[in-house]
Amino acid sequence: MEKLRVLVNEIAYARDQTKLSTLQRSLTPVLSFASSLYRVALSFRHCLYHFALLRKHRLPVPVISVGNLTWGGNGKTPMVEFIARWLSDSGISPLILTRGYAGGDEARMLERHLFGTRTKIGVGANRAAIAACCFEIYGYIDPRSSTCDHKLCLDNNVESHLNSGKIGAVILDDGMQHWSLQRDLEIVMVNGLMLWGNRQLLPLGPLREPLTALRRADAAVIHHADLVSEQNLKDIEFMMREVKESLPIFYTRMTPSHFFEVANINSKLTLEALCDAIILCVSAIGSANAFVNAMEKIGASYVDRLDFSDHHVFQATDVEMIRKRLGELEDKFGSQPVIVITEKDYDRDSEILKHLHPFKVLALCSVLQVLSHRGCTEKGYRKLLEELLRVKLAGPN
Repeated sequence: MEKLRVLVNEIAYARDQTKLSTLQRSLTPVLSFASSLYRVALSFRHCLYHFALLRKHRLPVPVISVGNLTWGGNGKTPMVEFIARWLSDSGISPLILTRGYAGGDEARMLERHLFGTRTKIGVGANRAAIAACCFEIYGYIDPRSSTCDHKLCLDNNVESHLNSGKIGAVILDDGMQHWSLQRDLEIVMVNGLMLWGNRQLLPLGPLREPLTALRRADAAVIHHADLVSEQNLKDIEFMMREVKESLPIFYTRMTPSHFFEVANINSKLTLEALCDAIILCVSAIGSANAFVNAMEKIGASYVDRLDFSDHHVFQATDVEMIRKRLGELEDKFGSQPVIVITEKDYDRDSEILKHLHPFKVLALCSVLQVLSHRGCTEKGYRKLLEELLRVKLAGPN
């Protein structure tokens, strides 16, 4: 199954379809047919919601959706964390609704990062039901009510009742295609490194929806913008503004901060700890190139990599494959290499990674940074989010 996923991913992002292998070319007609069925199902589902044959739930608090148009590596989860911190620092208790896909690695990472903040996290496929359960447990504050004077309370000097822990906003993780919940703000994350591949719908291509879905977006964020050339950034902006001319566009990157040992999560190592080291990057994330690039920049002597598909759960056979590569590196360089994984990989299954002893396994911790680029800044991004929410909440319900 893992090999099939790799083959399909290569088809979706191949720049030159003529260079596909014989096996991949034989798969293409099947994937094309499946993609056509997906398009029909997508259109039918959209019609059901458009004509109110399927119900859209309106939650009693503002809903901020963070989503994307493609699979994996778009920075959704770091952006969800960024917005949760912004709301929490502003005196509002946010509720993050996440599906908990593939064992809930993202939810566990969010819980660890946001521990000690006002944030609550609800995990489950039926997000309306999960939200209702959380509202019953924690209560909620409706900023549309008279107590908030029909404005979103986003000031640090908010009234004491806003500090009570009652939920004041919902952040919908991976929410762009979750049409059963109405949202007040739609943020679309775009992977600047991989973009939209062959621009085909799943499974032939990486698109969950056609690019015309960008018209629903209130703001777009180009992730990994630091690894993209200025010309490519301009091209991406041009493509998006062809769909929606007025779309505000911002830029983000993942900034490495430190490592911790898989065997001891409370440990903290500086990035310089791996200077001149032999590193094997092992990851099952949507954008492994950005992760490997970060490791190459810290001054390692040599960086090798083993990539698995997004959300892949490591098995005993994978551990043996990793051990084999480690042995090859040790023989080649005469010193013991260090395995580096991402936090998502750690949270998916930390125990199996401990089976790589005596090799040291470190997890890289990174934070989302909004880049100052072409007049766009973090302060400007926060201000835009606040203004957009105020406008939405001031309008008719």
